[in-house]
Amino acid sequence: MDILLVLAGFAALIGGGEFLVRGAVAIASRLRISPLIIGLTLVGFGTSTPELMTSLQAALSGAPGIAVGNVVGSNIANILLILGIAAVISPIAVSKAGFMRDGGTMMVATLLCAGLVVFGELGRAGGAFLIAALAVYLWMTLRDSRGAPGSDDLPGLDTGMGMAALLALGGLVLTLIGARALVTGAVGIAADFGVSEAVIGLTVVAVGTSLPELVTSVVAARRGQADIAVGNILGSNIFNILGILGVTALVRPLQVPASIAGFDIWVMCGATALLIAVILRAWRLSRLQGAVFLAGYGAYLARLATTL
Repeated sequence: MDILLVLAGFAALIGGGEFLVRGAVAIASRLRISPLIIGLTLVGFGTSTPELMTSLQAALSGAPGIAVGNVVGSNIANILLILGIAAVISPIAVSKAGFMRDGGTMMVATLLCAGLVVFGELGRAGGAFLIAALAVYLWMTLRDSRGAPGSDDLPGLDTGMGMAALLALGGLVLTLIGARALVTGAVGIAADFGVSEAVIGLTVVAVGTSLPELVTSVVAARRGQADIAVGNILGSNIFNILGILGVTALVRPLQVPASIAGFDIWVMCGATALLIAVILRAWRLSRLQGAVFLAGYGAYLARLATTL
């Protein structure tokens, strides 16, 4: 039953997030909001809706291990698993301009996260600080952008305001239901198998809520759209830390499991540093480097397995 809840939760989260983004973008377009602002805010936040709703639901349900593990585990999986798969499929060339800003922001966000959670707690003040940092990042991105994407590049719908609002509201409700089902099932699995909630959050929940990023990056790699594959991961990791962890801590202060503060957070820092070092060396990710990333993720999972 718990496994079915998890699977149903994943499906509802992914479907609901898609509906929410499309509806919200359609509404914003009708209100003549700049496509650039739509892309930076609604699309960016909307594609992270599964992680946000899951972490919020976990925190409110008294499962901080899942709330924090979801963010940390998603960031580790995004780099080592998803970029690894994308690079193995097709070597990825990286543009310097975008990576210097977003890669640097991701590294700073990762170090901020480590500094805030290493002592075992992330309170409302820390959450507010992360949200403020996200606002600065969005302002910098808006300032540095020289052009806005056309409306055809955004996942909106050519539909009326009423239908768009209904789609957005339905997507929001679906993500809420999916998050509740996923967290309930994940907590049940942890109890049934005697596994800590932190491990479930770092693995099953984290990879599940990262499925949209996996699909986007793999499709982009197969089409030769390297900037989308890398930018998708950089943006997701930044939003995960500054937005999702920030909002969750602001709503409900988080007790960080000792296992995450003492080990997993440093794996996230190491994966981030590895990605930046590899890209700065040659401005590309080769198939061999992608395979190394995948091997690193396998080693990380093996290490987690020893704690079961």
